[in-house]
Amino acid sequence: MRRRVFVAGIGGFLAQPWAASAVSPVRRYRVGFLDTAPRAGNVNFAAFQQGLLERGYAEGQNLTFEYRSAGGLNASFADLASELASLQVDVIVTRGTPAALAARSATATIPLVMAAAGDPLAIARSPDRPAQNMTGFGASARGAERKRVEILQEMLPKVSRIAAITNLSNPSRQAEWLEVEAAARSLGVEPRVLDVRAAADIERSFDVARSWDATALVVGSDTLIQTNQSLAVQLAASHRLPAIYTFRDFVDAGGLVSYGASLSDLYRRAAGYVDKILMGVQPRDLPIEPGGDLELVVNAKTASVLGIAVPAAIASRAQLVE
Repeated sequence: MRRRVFVAGIGGFLAQPWAASAVSPVRRYRVGFLDTAPRAGNVNFAAFQQGLLERGYAEGQNLTFEYRSAGGLNASFADLASELASLQVDVIVTRGTPAALAARSATATIPLVMAAAGDPLAIARSPDRPAQNMTGFGASARGAERKRVEILQEMLPKVSRIAAITNLSNPSRQAEWLEVEAAARSLGVEPRVLDVRAAADIERSFDVARSWDATALVVGSDTLIQTNQSLAVQLAASHRLPAIYTFRDFVDAGGLVSYGASLSDLYRRAAGYVDKILMGVQPRDLPIEPGGDLELVVNAKTASVLGIAVPAAIASRAQLVE
C-alpha cells in the first residue's frame, strides 16, 4: 500500500507544470560552413552531414547549419568568415586555403576545422602566430602534381605541350603550378600557365590553350574553377582537350581523369573532428593531417569520345566512371 502511494506521489510531482522546466532541453549546436560550392547538390557536404548524422546530430533537431559559399570569389571569404564569427557559431568548417585563411583572420576563439586545405600545417602552425583554434585535413600530397603530369603522359604518349589552368591569386595554386612546371620539363613536355581570376578568364584560357596547340591540360581546383566546374568540363570537351583534374567531382561531371584526395572522405573525417570539438576536445589537441589517400578516377565514356584508349596499367588501378 505504501509503495502505491509513493509511486502516485511521484506521478503527481512530475505532473506539476513547473516540473517540466527542470528538465534540460536538448542542446542545438550551430555549425558554420565556408565552402567553395553552393550547398545544393554539394555531394561532399552531404558526406559531412552523413558523418554527423552517424554520430547523432540531425539538422533541425540538435543541429543548425550556417552555410556560406563564396560564389567563386575568394575575396568574399573574408566577409563571410566575419559574419559566421559574429553569429558565435560553435565551430566553423572550411574548404580551401582562402576560406581557411579568412576564418583564421576572423576569429581566434571559435574552433576551426579545415575539411580540405592546400597546406593546413602552414595555415594553422605558422611560426609567427600559430592558431591554437585550428585543426583539420590537407587535400594535397607531395608529388601529386608530378603524378598528374605523368598520368597525362601515360594516357597520351605523344603529349608535347601541357597548359595549366589555375588561379595564381590562391597561394596554394602558385605552389601547384611550380610543381607542374618542374614535372613537365623533367619529362620533356613544354608547360604554360594560364592564370584565371574571373569567370570570363576561364573561357579565354581554353581558347589560348587551343591556339597554343596544347595537347593536354592540368586544371586547378580553386574556388573560381570549382564554382564553374560545368563550364570547365564543357570547354575541355568542345575544344577536345584531354584534361586532368584534382578531384573526382569533375570526372563525375564528365571530365576525363582526376588524381587527388577523396573530398567525400575528408569531409566525413572532418565531421568526426567536429563531433570531438562539440564534446569538448580542443582543436589544438586534434592532429593536423596534411594529406589524405589519393584516388585515380577515369571517365571511360569521355575517353572514348576523345578517342583515347585507357592504358591497361591505368585501368587496373583506377576507378572507372561510365
